Amino acid sequence: MKETKDVLRIVGIVLLALFVLVVGIPLVLAAAGITLHLVGAVFGLAVWLIKLAVFIAIVYLILVGVRAMLR
Repeated sequence: MKETKDVLRIVGIVLLALFVLVVGIPLVLAAAGITLHLVGAVFGLAVWLIKLAVFIAIVYLILVGVRAMLR
């Protein structure tokens, strides 16, 4: 049980560090007046990929529903 708590603590610390790197640093740089177009492009690409995944999931669910109705 103690090992599980240690592992969860380490995972939590790693996730917090990743959050600070991904979100905190661009916010600090933006507040300082430094714009990072590359970071904006990466976030835009991520949003586009999420929208694409949602669209594919909806189309898949519609196809599965139609197939189930035809059986």
